[in-house]
Amino acid sequence: MIDITFFGHNSFLIKSDVSIFIDPFITPNPKAKEININEIIADFILITHGHMDHIADVDKILQHNDAKIIAIVEVAGWLAAQGHTRLHGLNFGGTYHFSNRTSAKFVQAVHSSSMPDGTYGGQPGSYIFKTQGKTIFIAGDTALHSDLKLFGALNSIDLAILPIGGNYTMDVEDAVHAAKFLGCEKVIGCHYNTFPEITIDHQSAIELFNSHKLDLMLLTIGEKISI
Repeated sequence: MIDITFFGHNSFLIKSDVSIFIDPFITPNPKAKEININEIIADFILITHGHMDHIADVDKILQHNDAKIIAIVEVAGWLAAQGHTRLHGLNFGGTYHFSNRTSAKFVQAVHSSSMPDGTYGGQPGSYIFKTQGKTIFIAGDTALHSDLKLFGALNSIDLAILPIGGNYTMDVEDAVHAAKFLGCEKVIGCHYNTFPEITIDHQSAIELFNSHKLDLMLLTIGEKISI
């Protein structure tokens, strides 16, 4: 069983044989004000890129977890300069093995990346996450791009976590194309409604996906699903 809990924006906790928190951004997000960050238990923190809305709560997660951070080498280097020691830096094509059952391969995304202080943050990325015989595509922040077809051709993807808010990332219409490129019928939407410029109409988004025989899940903050 794989449990996936949504914590708003692009923040998720995936729990299988290990617990992995993705892109911690909770305390600065007023829509996640009901979440008690001190109750989150994680063995690892997985970061897609260096923007503040993806790393803001790294330190808060680590206040009560001895978690190891996995990120592109530039983000890992910046965090090391902030005093973090439990780190592993990846670059494109690299795979990190959390255990003998769970891994994540770092692949390209189309976005930008810099650290909160303006330091170069390397390049943004996505992860092809594999655990317990399932494959989950974790897009992070990205526009639609043709390499998604390659990821779909080389992997049997059971679930995709895709941004749908537009403005900073792909929008709902492009996310439909992304799901088709990936060959994945089940999608969890993320990176929407946090800010006014990425507000979406939930019902029309779901209906658009349904019209293409795709299943879009828009989880409430704190909601957990199992696959």
